[in-house]
Amino acid sequence: MSVFELEKGLFFQTYRRLGVHIKRGEGVYLIDSEGRKYLDMIAGIGVNALGYGNEKVKKAMVDQIEKYIHLSNLFVQEPQIELANLLVQLSGYKKVFFTNSGAEAIETAIKLTRKWGRKFGKVEIIAFSNSFHGRTMGALSLMDKVKYRDGYEPFLPEILIARYNDVEDIEKKVSHKTAGVFLEFIQGEGGIVPADEKFVKKIFELRDEFNFLVVADEIQSGLWRTGKFFAFEHYNVKPDIIALAKPLGGGLPLGAVLGNEKVVDVFTTGAHGSTFGGNPVACSAGYAVIKEIQNGIVDNVKYIGNYLQEKLLMLKEKYRGLVKDVRGIGLMVGVELSVECFDVVNRLIAKGIIVNCTSNNVIRLLPPLIIEKEHVDLFIEKFDEVLNEIKQ
Repeated sequence: MSVFELEKGLFFQTYRRLGVHIKRGEGVYLIDSEGRKYLDMIAGIGVNALGYGNEKVKKAMVDQIEKYIHLSNLFVQEPQIELANLLVQLSGYKKVFFTNSGAEAIETAIKLTRKWGRKFGKVEIIAFSNSFHGRTMGALSLMDKVKYRDGYEPFLPEILIARYNDVEDIEKKVSHKTAGVFLEFIQGEGGIVPADEKFVKKIFELRDEFNFLVVADEIQSGLWRTGKFFAFEHYNVKPDIIALAKPLGGGLPLGAVLGNEKVVDVFTTGAHGSTFGGNPVACSAGYAVIKEIQNGIVDNVKYIGNYLQEKLLMLKEKYRGLVKDVRGIGLMVGVELSVECFDVVNRLIAKGIIVNCTSNNVIRLLPPLIIEKEHVDLFIEKFDEVLNEIKQ
């Protein structure tokens, strides 16, 4: 019985599995059971920022494993302290809470927002159309996509969905009852859609007028994915709360919530917690990941990100009508097609390239931040071939 047949017999069928049996990873490549290499242009959906097999990250994990793998949060833990201190230094925020995932970071941010708002009689939270914040009930409550929500009703009350990038609609939705606004500065699952500058500016103007919290979902866009530590830095604004995850744990489950001076005293002893949040091995890996990215990789993100988009824009010009748009920042890039992209994904896999289809017709690219020009050229070559096949 094949591994694919075993999977179907054992698991709830919630994932659209790719038909490749991966055995190991090396650098920016994945290698299957037959030894074939695949250029990974999604990096575990934005998780493997340093690709596969980074020696310093592996050493950080092993060194911590030899001390202890888990320690209750009843104890102060040095790996947590070191990573939290680094995040505070880099971000300028005041407090940190560690979680196991991005969805759990969103849940924490919802609780933090609600508890803060209670002091002022504010109960409403505003989120946006086409967004994605995770699979938990709180996260689903912040979204409007039927695909993810259908059948799970009822959701959390007092949550309004405004139209993304619509200044007039957010003006209508905000009031003195607003406790917080949850925003992806670049929608990832929604098809790599950046927020308009006027839209962002209006949200922060409304924050000043109505006194609410802005919560930035940086789960996919944070930790230099866009060339800056956070995507919101491209807009010269500073939210009150940040949700982080994906690359933070170096491949291990780890998320974080950062808060500014407005929320430093909202959580009190026993008001929130997590059994596995801030696992010491994951925190040790996270510290090593950040240090490695700082060591020259940030410049690579900017350079290669520009190079990738230049090449994609050339394909857009070549395949007018088929390639509708190329958008994104840094190494968070979406290619919108005029056709559904699942066939494109399968055709690229056959050519040794792994990409992701999101929003039905957008090829999402989240390659390891260590990717080089030769890898971009290989991807462009194969993508060109696939687009030509579809055109024919």
